[in-house]
Amino acid sequence: MKHVSLGGLDVSQLGLGCMGMSAYYAGAGSDDAESIRTIRRAIDLGVTFLDTAEIYGPYTNEELVGRAIAGRRDEVVLATKFGQISHRGGNPQPTGDINKIRKLDSSPESIRIAVDGSLKRLGVDHIDLYYQHRVDPGTPIEDTVGALAELVAAGKIRYLGLSEASADTIRRAHAVHPVAALQTEYSLWTRDPEQQILPLTRELGIGFVPYSPLGRGFLTGRFQSRADLADGDFRSSNPRFAEGNFDQNLRIVEEVRAVAAETGATPAQVAIAWLLAQGDDIAPIPGTKAVSRLEENAGAAGITLSAAQLSRLSAIAPPVGERYADMSSIDR
Repeated sequence: MKHVSLGGLDVSQLGLGCMGMSAYYAGAGSDDAESIRTIRRAIDLGVTFLDTAEIYGPYTNEELVGRAIAGRRDEVVLATKFGQISHRGGNPQPTGDINKIRKLDSSPESIRIAVDGSLKRLGVDHIDLYYQHRVDPGTPIEDTVGALAELVAAGKIRYLGLSEASADTIRRAHAVHPVAALQTEYSLWTRDPEQQILPLTRELGIGFVPYSPLGRGFLTGRFQSRADLADGDFRSSNPRFAEGNFDQNLRIVEEVRAVAAETGATPAQVAIAWLLAQGDDIAPIPGTKAVSRLEENAGAAGITLSAAQLSRLSAIAPPVGERYADMSSIDR
């Protein structure tokens, strides 16, 4: 597996998003044993950049990742996130409804408590990449990054990152302390970062970590109608999966399928290979909880698309519908 640099942090070119093992998708948390096998198989394949967050579960995904990497800490680059749970006044108790404890809080006080909780759940003495999960409008980014810089000095984290941050926020943050990586949705399903964010991260030497590189599974061709969405799957309320929009967006999958047929690859592999071709400062983190899907995704690293295929894919028109039903937490 090729490696890339995220602002000086060496990571595998392809990472593993662990969120779906514990939260949001139908069946999440139903088979921790298979999820742990998937993480360990990822390490064996060289997919050693692991991504989690305290809000996933909440808390349970970090615990799961911690169990999976026990005894193999030195083989992985571990990323987790803070900022969607307020820890001022203590740690909120887990609940079945994540929305009951979700509250944007990137105050220094909350960060100091959050990092210790993540370290304990992960069973490690430091975090390689610690992201602000969402920008907190109630806390100046300078204060947040200042607190993170103190954690770097204390040895609790090695590098710091941002997620879904605007160009202005990124510049202000980077002026206080170098930001190693920006994590934002990016794929053939979401091209927004190409306008302002990718040029800026490249100007500043910040690496880019695309999440949902398979368009929440849509680009794999797995979903042919809304009936394919299981009960409890959050995609049921996603605007791009909504009645009317869903059928219009199938045209994107058909283009990906056509290129996949030409290359002898799967649609998922083509979608990831397109992303990998966008630059050597990009490390996508496709998520899965199944060993078979992990192995399929990892195979994308060995696929080279032709210039004509890349152009064909890049020419796909954007999907119909917003990325989220509620975009209020996205810094713009």
